[in-house]
Amino acid sequence: MERPPLLSKGSSANGGIDLHVEEVPCDPSGSRAHDSPEGGAGCSKGGWSHFSKSLCHTIRKPRDYVVSVPDCEDVHLPLEWWKTGVAFIYALFNLVLTTVMITVVHERVPAKEVYPPLPDKFFDYIDRVTWAFSVTEVNGMVLVALWFLQWLFLRYKAIVGRRFFFLMGTLYLYRCVTMYVTTLPVPGMHMTCAPKLYSNSQAKVQRILRLISGGGLSITGSHLMCGDFLYSGHTVILTLTYLFIKEYSPRSLWWYHLACWLLSVVGVICILMGHEHYSVDVVVAYFVTSRLFWWYHAMVNEQVLKLSSNSYLRNTWWSSVFTFLEKNVQSRVPCTFCWPVSSRPSCLKRPCKRYSMVQSIREE
Repeated sequence: MERPPLLSKGSSANGGIDLHVEEVPCDPSGSRAHDSPEGGAGCSKGGWSHFSKSLCHTIRKPRDYVVSVPDCEDVHLPLEWWKTGVAFIYALFNLVLTTVMITVVHERVPAKEVYPPLPDKFFDYIDRVTWAFSVTEVNGMVLVALWFLQWLFLRYKAIVGRRFFFLMGTLYLYRCVTMYVTTLPVPGMHMTCAPKLYSNSQAKVQRILRLISGGGLSITGSHLMCGDFLYSGHTVILTLTYLFIKEYSPRSLWWYHLACWLLSVVGVICILMGHEHYSVDVVVAYFVTSRLFWWYHAMVNEQVLKLSSNSYLRNTWWSSVFTFLEKNVQSRVPCTFCWPVSSRPSCLKRPCKRYSMVQSIREE
């Protein structure tokens, strides 16, 4: 028995899989009528009609079916660059606030001759390596440069950019709080802290500007203050850039992910080898950064969590900010790459993972 296909492919408005099921009527009175004891087309009369219809429905098999998953290039999301600008201002404000807080906390750091470094298990087994912290800062700059280049070629760089700015700003806001509420002594006797300025406000402003101009890096000679230990800002940058690089790049680039992971891990280990932070500073920084990143992306990628008002993930203080930033992003952001200049609007032909058509033919 030959029948038309039961399933035909279609497309839905939201870009999902849409299968249309076509009911094929079984007409026993057609050209393939069955002979009845009464000598006529038995399927069309009497009790044989019900029997033949049931038989036809039982033995009827679909000849083929097609399942089509739309390509990620079909997804069109609003960019809303002005929201990205708001997130950038938020991140910039918290970075400046961090430099101000470092200057304030520096005045409260006890002298290392009076309060020696706290015991640390890592320091008990690993002696200080003088060049280790420079490796950390070089690795951090390489990861930031790689992420910036990758971000430039993203098709939805506005959406991804405001996510990065918001998370970075929030992490440094948390860091301001932890630095201010608990001031730890220096982690090593090798550290040389700048003299305290006390009430000299003008000199404090100059220190803040110097710290900002040097990017807060020791290799630039701009970071001579102490007290910004809990938690580690270097660990935040090393972890956050790696997570964004991996999240918004094709899964097939495993070698790229591995190289970035090694840069991040080596950078974090070198922080401890240089005795520039306590172990707890690094551990707390990693957990706060990774959990905030995964928490945020769980909410944006799972529409059930995003739209549900009863989800525990919505009990954060930044829930309203999240709604403001992600309200019009109704699907997962595809990892599609485009030329950053308007003269080449067409996207590269290697976006996120492509799904091929699934087709099966069943012969009767």
